[in-house]
Amino acid sequence: MMLPGKVARAEQLWQEFFSDPSQWWDNRYIKKSPRYPDFKHKSTHEALWIEDWLDLPWVKEKVATMAWGQIQSFSGLRSRMPDSLGNVSKLCQKGRLKEALHMVELMVRQNIQAPINTYVCLLKGCTRRKDLAEGKRVHALIVRTGLDSNSFLGNALINMYAKCGSVLDARQVFDSMPEHNVFLWTTIISAYANHGQGEEAINLFQQMQKKGILPNKVAFVVVLKACARIPSLEQGKQVHEDIIKSGFESDVIVGNTLIDMYAKCGCIEEACQVFNNMHKRDVVSLNAMIAGYAQQGLGNEALALYEQMKQEGVQPDNITYVILLKARASIAALEQGKQLHLDIIKSGFESDVILGSLLVDMYAKCGCIEDARHVFNSMPERDVVSWTAMVVAYAQQGLVKEALALYEQMKQEGVQPDIVTYAVFLKACASTAALEQGNQIYLDMIQSGLEPDVIVGNTLVDMYAKCGRIDDARQVFNTMHERDVVTWNTMIAGYAQQGLGKEAIILLEQMQREGIKPNQVTFVSVLSSCSHSGLVDKGRHLFDSMCKDHGVIPTMDHYACMVDLLGRAGCLADAEDFINKMPIQPNALIWMTLLGSAKNHGHLEIGRRAFDSVVKMEPENAAPYVLLSNIYAAASRRDEVANIRKGMSDVGVKKVPGCTWNEVGNQLHASFVVGDASDGLQLDPCRIDSN
Repeated sequence: MMLPGKVARAEQLWQEFFSDPSQWWDNRYIKKSPRYPDFKHKSTHEALWIEDWLDLPWVKEKVATMAWGQIQSFSGLRSRMPDSLGNVSKLCQKGRLKEALHMVELMVRQNIQAPINTYVCLLKGCTRRKDLAEGKRVHALIVRTGLDSNSFLGNALINMYAKCGSVLDARQVFDSMPEHNVFLWTTIISAYANHGQGEEAINLFQQMQKKGILPNKVAFVVVLKACARIPSLEQGKQVHEDIIKSGFESDVIVGNTLIDMYAKCGCIEEACQVFNNMHKRDVVSLNAMIAGYAQQGLGNEALALYEQMKQEGVQPDNITYVILLKARASIAALEQGKQLHLDIIKSGFESDVILGSLLVDMYAKCGCIEDARHVFNSMPERDVVSWTAMVVAYAQQGLVKEALALYEQMKQEGVQPDIVTYAVFLKACASTAALEQGNQIYLDMIQSGLEPDVIVGNTLVDMYAKCGRIDDARQVFNTMHERDVVTWNTMIAGYAQQGLGKEAIILLEQMQREGIKPNQVTFVSVLSSCSHSGLVDKGRHLFDSMCKDHGVIPTMDHYACMVDLLGRAGCLADAEDFINKMPIQPNALIWMTLLGSAKNHGHLEIGRRAFDSVVKMEPENAAPYVLLSNIYAAASRRDEVANIRKGMSDVGVKKVPGCTWNEVGNQLHASFVVGDASDGLQLDPCRIDSN
């Protein structure tokens, strides 16, 4: 209960309010919290709260029966309206969307009609924050105030819904509009195009044309981007014809988009024609054309256009250099890459993190690992992508120790690797069977809070398998929440490497039961495991079913696996017959595989025929001579051994002088015993895996 003095003062204030409301500010629609008054005297700043004066029944009754439109006509309210609307805009700009929306909601409850720009401001705020829930609140206010048929607001609503991820809501707004102008059509077409629904975007574009709405420049650009994403060359060409009819062909933005569309549809000649016909070209035009060449693997053409760009006085931007670095890295153009590096420095882009990472990648692919590291060390700022690029550079060159040292440096500098970086490090450990380092890196990743994804899981399975820890590999495999075909192939290959053919076959059957379709790599691993385990019949069956039941066309690797399978089992005649019946021409590897089996089983005739086939294909290869020589030596046919050596000399095949051939661990090694300075070491030691 209030004190009598305060009640009396409240009575007096309310009487003053109702006698002359113009002396009071109406604060209800800008209240930040219940502690702020509903009304405030302009001079004395005394406050009144409507809901709090429950001990004044006459005030409550008068307020309940009073038409609030009367209060809205007070001079005080009119003088505060512009300030309030200005506050809405300021709050939206500052990101205080909820406060701005609350102000407008209070205005609506008091039947105060805010201008259309106020709602546009709110919708833009929702779009920037991608706040779908708040956007729907604004939409509800627009409907409540009867502005939902306004095309300007409709366009803003469609754009908000699309950019907040709800194309369905955007379409519902579009369909509810009484009339559709070119701006509404363009915005909804853009919504579908940007969400990967290019077919529907093109369909809407065609509907717009059928209804007699002429596309504007933006509509053409949007639908061309949709054609590029599908890609749909036929629709793109039709749009190009419409552009010519509409007179937009000379527009530089439309021209740039046409180049991009044709390039992404694989029609580089058409893209070049558009480029050459453009009366005005900017850096975006040149970037689009260079990117088109790069996408088609035409690195030299991309580089030539870059030189043309400089001659025409067009200043490249950082995007130009990004595109060119990717193109140059792909063709390993070192000298041109170095020139580009100089151009980047001259243009003032040497501190760009993305360009720095790409320069590291470019030098690495050109085999210049020291230059790559120099760029890396000189970067003023390095992000996780930069570090990952340097790690990949070392891994590609087989410099695993350097890659692992970089990992330690990352930790010392406080750089947190991402999931991709961890995957690269683990792959490096797998390539060298560095189990201890791999375990530590994996532990660090878990402690960082990152959840292993499928790529990391696959790499762990591969690492453990290559380190001979097949049980650990299977444990990782079993605990993976997501497995793709690479996961299954990696585990099957691990079993094959350990000679566990039966386990590999069981896993293949499980793979199929879980709905994962085997591919070419799968069958190479399974057939290899059958070969190492002596499972001849099972291997034959799998090879036959590969094409018949799974639609996998055998490659040379599959045929080599079958020859190895039959040869290991001593079925040399079957292996030779298999080669002769191959639907594709066998290569030297196939015949070398048979020759290796003939050597292991001491089969002279088949060995000789395999030798003849290899020599026809690779007459300068010393390996077949060595294998056949060993076959004859094992059969104590020394004359034939001498003839082989003479044959090598006659055809100019150089075996390392003064060396003997020894078998260690089922591999042939050349052991040097004397030197011949006049002849030189022109033949690398020959290693023939006879496993």
